[in-house]
Amino acid sequence: MRLRQIEVFHAVYSAGSVTSAANILHVSQPSVSKVLAHAEQQLGYALFERSKGKLIPTPEAHRLFKHVSTVYRDIDRLRHVAENLRLGDSGRVRIASTPAFGLDVLPRAIASFRKEHEHALFEIETLHLDELNDALLEGRVDIGLAFEPLSSPGIEQQSLATGRFVVLAPADEDFGDKTSLNLGDIADRPFIALNSRGPLGQSLSTHFASSGVELNIVTWTETYHVAKALVARGVGITITDEITARSGSSDDIQIFALTPRLEYRINTLRLASEPLSVLGTNFVEHLKDSLRDFLRTP
Repeated sequence: MRLRQIEVFHAVYSAGSVTSAANILHVSQPSVSKVLAHAEQQLGYALFERSKGKLIPTPEAHRLFKHVSTVYRDIDRLRHVAENLRLGDSGRVRIASTPAFGLDVLPRAIASFRKEHEHALFEIETLHLDELNDALLEGRVDIGLAFEPLSSPGIEQQSLATGRFVVLAPADEDFGDKTSLNLGDIADRPFIALNSRGPLGQSLSTHFASSGVELNIVTWTETYHVAKALVARGVGITITDEITARSGSSDDIQIFALTPRLEYRINTLRLASEPLSVLGTNFVEHLKDSLRDFLRTP
């Protein structure tokens, strides 16, 4: 099948009619019908049965569509890459990060960087970890920033810093004069747990399992900032990364070191085949310094 035939078949199958497919593709109905007929002629079998003005996909069409969908996604990604290349600008840094960095770390680093590079233009996206690689492969962003990202083909990583997990407790929770807590110290108190789908959640789950301590879980959440907000409202205690703990307001919470110490890596990601611009490289180095200063601040 030729590229145009794939495009037309995908549109007709997805939309269910020639009319709707023509609207999607911004072409005439006869043009769609003609391309579809040529495709069926070349394939040697029908893709649709015509019944009372409707197009019913044949069994062959159902099987073919599974493969065409994969090709169509690749074509769509190619379009994104081509468009982003057209809009390319060495004076622009496009960065995507997981949500924890967007509240304080990134704004702080960008603000200080632009004091020395006032013409630098930034585009920022907040994405979940599983979306970062797609954004890089599509050429939509130049730099990704995440906790403990898994290795992925074509994606190169650079370590920026090592962070640690901390315990967050409501302001009125009494732990005497302790500055660090272990799981035994919080076992009997209401606990806000984080899901284990992400890399940090998996690290915590492994830590909990190896400790043998049974926590009194009263709430589950997928978002670290939501867990922090629940702590501030007095719902319970949580364990989270120190980026989240130190970002934004901390007036209504107490922050304790977690013992034994549990760490995680903070990495940038980029396409292995596409070197960063000089501006992008300079920003990554600045981000590293800014992040380490942020983590060192009491």
